[in-house]
Amino acid sequence: MDTHPSLPPELWERTPPAIRAYIERLEGQVQTLTSMVHTLQEHVRTLEERLNQTSRNSSRPPSSDPPQPQRPRRPPGKHRRGGQPGHPGPTRPLVPVEEVEEVVVLKPQQCRSCHAPLSGDDASPFRHHVIEMPPIKPVITEYQWHQLPCPEWGETTRAPWPAGVPSGTYGPRVHATVALCTGS
Repeated sequence: MDTHPSLPPELWERTPPAIRAYIERLEGQVQTLTSMVHTLQEHVRTLEERLNQTSRNSSRPPSSDPPQPQRPRRPPGKHRRGGQPGHPGPTRPLVPVEEVEEVVVLKPQQCRSCHAPLSGDDASPFRHHVIEMPPIKPVITEYQWHQLPCPEWGETTRAPWPAGVPSGTYGPRVHATVALCTGS
């Protein structure tokens, strides 16, 4: 090499040949290392792209997504957990006594501490409702299908089957109820 590109020519000419060879060897290593850095940077970029893939931005299944970070905890509030004082609550409103089918009066017979007999009425007793479905009693209709002999010909004739009457034992509402219960 006659001249060095980054050094003035008069300085390069005064540089001893051993130092010139050393500088040229170092520049060759710098070029090799620079190309290696570019290759490794490209490799890191492709690995980071693969690392940042999720089921939303690639064709990977959602089960391969990394675990989601925990949400930050909320700072504790002023109120305690649960219903607050004055909140009406989720209870069902009571039906007026006049609309109840049956009232069962429960009175204690004796004091639970001293066992003395108790009598009288509570002006505002605790009320508790139990709502129940009425028992279902099946409606059974019997069809008596007569067949009578003809007095002239002697041939027996059976009455025609009425329209809308199922030929099986159970009616359409029973079939619908069984299907509903089976499906549930």
